[in-house]
Amino acid sequence: MTGFARHALEVEGQSLVWELRSVNHRYLDLRLQIPEALRELEPELRTAFQQAVARGKVDAQLRVEAARADAQVAFDAGRAKALIDAIGEIDHMMVNGARVSPLEILGWPGVLEPPGSPDAEILRDAVLQGLRAAIADLNAMRTAEGEGLCQLLEQRLEALVAQVAQIRERRPAIVHEQRERLQARIAELDLILDPQRLEQEVALLAQRLDVDEELDRLDGHVAAMREILERDEPVGRRLDFLMQEFNREANTLGSKSHDLDTTRAAMEMKVLIEQMREQVQNVE
Repeated sequence: MTGFARHALEVEGQSLVWELRSVNHRYLDLRLQIPEALRELEPELRTAFQQAVARGKVDAQLRVEAARADAQVAFDAGRAKALIDAIGEIDHMMVNGARVSPLEILGWPGVLEPPGSPDAEILRDAVLQGLRAAIADLNAMRTAEGEGLCQLLEQRLEALVAQVAQIRERRPAIVHEQRERLQARIAELDLILDPQRLEQEVALLAQRLDVDEELDRLDGHVAAMREILERDEPVGRRLDFLMQEFNREANTLGSKSHDLDTTRAAMEMKVLIEQMREQVQNVE
């Protein structure tokens, strides 16, 4: 599910700003951007994400800024000169090498640092605290979206249940119509058929057209989906699998149908199932 969160706090004269953005994804794909000085905290930060977020492509960025607007940055002239010398040597090896701008030099790690470079040990608790607060805000937004998705899925389920009821109600009429069609065909060909043999043919035809098992399984899938939607845990993958089962039963109904109304109902069910499948991709 999509979401955005921003959380800022000040500690040791520095401002720690977390920004999180998430979009739909089949599993958790985390891109973590933090200052190099805090890189040793990365395993703990990833663990915090894995404990709170199950699915989604998440971009997480931590910015460490000076709390005072007039604070001076530290310029490492020696590192900058060494970098420029290295670029000059490489430039002689290349033909028409691209020119490097001063801003690119300043952007190189260690050349320009804010006052009081972040210390991982000092900032560890504050960084984790800020991340957990940002994740909580992100999940709150994702939960609100999830509640809306749940309502949409329930509406599609209700429509699918109506189609199942329509097919089930139509079953006796279909067998009766097939019997009359068979009798009309026999009369048209001026054949004399033993009544018992006719009943056998009708029974065989009814067996081939029988979809009660498929309808019962669809009822079971609907009940299972509603139970899954009530769970307070990640259910996206379970719903993914359930959509495959729904689609399998709808395909079987369509293949067994010798009745226009049943065929239309099966097609409508497939449309509803596809709509649910698209929405399920957004569910954690």
